[in-house]
This record gives sequence, C-alpha cells and structure tokens, in this order.
Amino acid sequence: MAKPIAPIPHKDGIAPSFVGLPQGDWPLVLDFLIARFPHVAAEDIRGRLLRGEVVDEAGTPYAVDSPYRAGTVLWYYRPQPEPLTVPFAETILYQDDILLVVDKPHFLPVTPVGRYALENLQTRLRQRLDNPEITTLHRLDKETAGVILFCQQPAHRHAYHALFESRQVQKTYEAIAGFRRDLVLPYVHHSRIENRDDAFTVQEVAGAPNSETAIELIEQRGDYAHYRLAPHTGRKHQLRVHLAGLGIPIVNDAWYPELMPDKGNDFSSPLQLLARTIEFIDPVTGEARQFSSQRALVWPAPSMMS
Repeated sequence: MAKPIAPIPHKDGIAPSFVGLPQGDWPLVLDFLIARFPHVAAEDIRGRLLRGEVVDEAGTPYAVDSPYRAGTVLWYYRPQPEPLTVPFAETILYQDDILLVVDKPHFLPVTPVGRYALENLQTRLRQRLDNPEITTLHRLDKETAGVILFCQQPAHRHAYHALFESRQVQKTYEAIAGFRRDLVLPYVHHSRIENRDDAFTVQEVAGAPNSETAIELIEQRGDYAHYRLAPHTGRKHQLRVHLAGLGIPIVNDAWYPELMPDKGNDFSSPLQLLARTIEFIDPVTGEARQFSSQRALVWPAPSMMS
C-alpha cells in the first residue's frame, strides 16, 4: 500500500502518522483505537478525539461517537516524549534549490528518534527553512560531527541516493584516537562487521570481510594521534568499531570497545570523530562538488597524554 497523502501539515517539522482501518467489527473509531493502541489509556484516546486531534482523509476530525468504516484512513500527530535540548548549532555550508549541505554538531541526531523527535537536524532545518520536504541523503551518527547532505526536492532524492549506493561519493573523516607504535601507517583495515544479538552496537567477527577503512596518520602526540580515515564501505559504526578493534579507540567513545551508560544531558565529552569532507559529481547539475567541515577536533588534556 502506497503511503496516502496527508490531509494535515507537518507539525514542528514532524510528519503526521496514519493508520489504515482494516475489516473488523468495532462499532466506533474509538473502539478500534483502544484495541489498536493497548499501551495508551482509553481516556487519553477519548480525550484526543474530543479535542479533534484525529482526522479522516479529508482532514475532518473524528468524534467520540464516529462510526467505524473499514477501508478508510485516519491521521494523527504522534505524542512526543519530553524533548532533550542539544545546545549546539548547525551551520549551513551550501544551499541551492535542490541541495543542502550542513556542518552538524556533535550530539545532534540527524532524524527524529525518541527524545530527539523535535531536537534533530532534519527537523531543525525544516523549521529554519520552512520546507517540510527536506530529507537527509545519508547517515551520520548522533555522536559524530561534520558534513552531511540533504535534498530539498523529493523528485531529485533518488539521483543522489544512487550515488551513495554505487559508491560514487568520496568521504573522509578525522579522529583523535589512541596511538600504537607497532601499527605501520598508512594502513587499510578489513573485517567482517555484524550486528550483535544483545545490543544495538556491532562487532567484528570471523568471516569474509564486508568493510574497509584506510587509515593515515596526521599527527601524533604521546599516546594519542590525529588520523584521517577513508571508509570504502559504509557499515554501521564502521570507523568506531575498526579503530577500537585495532586497539586505538576514538577518544570519548562510549560505545566501543565497551558499551557505557547513556550520557543523557552530559555534553562535556564529545566523540572525537568528524566527517571532514565529501566529494562527488552532482547527478543533477554535472558539477564537481566538494564540501568540508569547519569544525575542529579536541586533543585530550595534557595530563592524559603521557
């Protein structure tokens, strides 16, 4: 089933949700919603109907006594959890009618999730530029800062997505991480990365490699070093798990090599990983594009650098 056209607009940059009404013997829409969302108190659902917060395909609010009609669609705004504010601003590096290039700060998710349903880069940009069609073109971890691309027109998203799928986009990262005197650099690391069964993190396992990262040394200071990283593949958490697997984890990495407690509101120790540059041939204009982050990484305090 193709996603139907919403009769109500985005709210605070968040798209409305919808539910198709299947065949069933519910007398009222209220009865269906109570059965469909057992984790929501019946009085809360009734209250939303009384306030006109659930609408049909035409945008007309359902009432508490609206009859159930199978085959129709209802729309609503999903309740948002208490937001977590990220006190760092993004920077727009480039903008035209189609492409939007942004320098993302640390700690800010790219898309809505959990407590970050409103506090995320995509929603910020939609509100800032008054354009609900802005959509990210690739991934960047919440903990990672740097360059990321967005598309402002749905008709052109596929062309840019195809570049990433065919590996026609060159990305370089930088990181401050541990230093191994016995690791000869530059070095290309290959490994097989798989999801874990017991956590959201990934792990390197035996088997045919499915990931590759080129690692170059920029500068060394004591037990730490500044690296340039060029991933040839785009596996989840690839750079973080690769450096941790080599025994040189990225400074302030709370996930690798060991999963630490959630930082919550603590923004004092950002992961020292930066998406520095991105290069590609624009599939719409044919132009050679190159964009670079203006952000800087931070070395550990001298007391930590023996």
